[in-house]
Amino acid sequence: MTQSTLQVLTSNAKLLKASASKYAIYGVLIAVAAIVVATGMASYVEHGSISLDGIISAQQNNVALWLLDLTPFGFALWGQYVSNVMAFQAGALVVDQTNELRAQAAAIERRATYEVTHDRLTDLPNRLLLQDRLEQALHLAQRDQLSLAIMIMDLDRFKDINDALGREQGDRLLKQVAARVQSAVQETETVARSGGDEFLVLLPTIANENAAIQSAVAIGNALKAAFDLGGSKLDVQASVGIAIYPDHGHSADELLQRAEVAMYGAKQEKSGYAVYDDKQEINSPRRVTLAGELRQALEQDELLLQYHPKLDVRTNQVTELEVLSRWRHPRHGVIPPDEFIPLAERTGLIKLVTLWVLKKALHQVGEWARAGIDVGVAVNISAQDLHDEDLYDRITGLLAANRLPADKLVLEITETSIMIDKERASSMLRRLAETGIRISIDDFGTGYSSLAHLSILPVKEVKIDKSFVIDMMSNPKHAKIVRAIVDLGHNLDMTVVGEGVVTEAVYRELARLQCDSLQGDHVSTPLEAEALAEWLLQVPKLKKVQGI
Repeated sequence: MTQSTLQVLTSNAKLLKASASKYAIYGVLIAVAAIVVATGMASYVEHGSISLDGIISAQQNNVALWLLDLTPFGFALWGQYVSNVMAFQAGALVVDQTNELRAQAAAIERRATYEVTHDRLTDLPNRLLLQDRLEQALHLAQRDQLSLAIMIMDLDRFKDINDALGREQGDRLLKQVAARVQSAVQETETVARSGGDEFLVLLPTIANENAAIQSAVAIGNALKAAFDLGGSKLDVQASVGIAIYPDHGHSADELLQRAEVAMYGAKQEKSGYAVYDDKQEINSPRRVTLAGELRQALEQDELLLQYHPKLDVRTNQVTELEVLSRWRHPRHGVIPPDEFIPLAERTGLIKLVTLWVLKKALHQVGEWARAGIDVGVAVNISAQDLHDEDLYDRITGLLAANRLPADKLVLEITETSIMIDKERASSMLRRLAETGIRISIDDFGTGYSSLAHLSILPVKEVKIDKSFVIDMMSNPKHAKIVRAIVDLGHNLDMTVVGEGVVTEAVYRELARLQCDSLQGDHVSTPLEAEALAEWLLQVPKLKKVQGI
């Protein structure tokens, strides 16, 4: 027992002993009073009066009074004993409770320390603990002249999934991802969650760069199987960036920063993983800067639109144009959508971009209509747009404001954006289709849609992805895929558009397969509004294929 514990016990014993002794004294006083009263009554009974001689005589001759005389001493002894027992029992109880409180405080402190260093959702180490372990691993690697690797993994299109399915389902997905990543690494390796959909993996010792790549591939393979979220199957891909000590940096901060640069490189290249290359640094600060400037660009009308014609094979006429957005940046020149649209999606600005495009494109169609040019436009919308409850009102309002019939607008969506949340996507698409707006599936053949579900959607058009079309004349497998998509589309009463038509041979082969519309540089490159108007007023220099 410690000295502090003894002090607590002694202090509490004295306090409680004093309290118990006080009541024992009260008992002694009551007993003495009882003796005086009893002696007086005995004297009165024996002598007829209460006198000193009578009281002495009663005390000498009355046996009952002898026993009564002993009670004060009994009360005193009993009080002393009870006060000691009570004091020490109470003191021991206080000590036990104090120790219990100390144990609880220690547990709370350990839990607080755990929460500071671990992610609450997945129970994985957080970035703080990961960085501490990375610094320790660097110390050992420097001492023993070893190599190590740090990897940063980010889920592709997680924001779309979170927006479509809700945060609760997004959290369920993150827990499942965490479990799979942990299963793909060794026990000596650390998996951490940095926040959001970003994970970090520390490989404290590696033989060479290939060992880190193999680990990244193993993580990718662990994520290949569909995730089950409340009965819905969801495919998830990730991008992994790899930085290696000592090749890519010597400090923890430097390695983490370069792993992040590599991760963005993997995301941009859609390669699954990428090892850091100093050439990637060129785009890293630019990407951060562009993300901050995009909102201002929308407010200052720095975006511009180009229009890519679709040629109707049967009539040899252009009746529809796909709208392509570009960013006319004051310092970087014209930035293509492949660079700034992903930034818009990650920063939540994609809805503003889509609204800007719809406003400009529909206004332009109205202007053309008044000039005697009768064309429709196709606008790409993302999964975030598709799950925006205000999308229907915005689109119908813009059509009315520009006095355009609904069939002058085609909304192009990807298979992925439909399949993230089928019910919500289907509901919005049906509402839009009921107005006469046509729905088209872009890049068909590259997603993971269910054909059974596709057959009940209000889709009027499918666009064959250009990756199949461009080399279909030299790649028999791609030619078969193109033919199958044309047949599928027609069997579902849909029109079929072939993208990526860059040669006469591809143009003729798609026409022979009865593809309804063609799009690509062989028809026309994307043009701005003024140049397109001039082009539309001329007869396209394309020979109509005979026999169709």
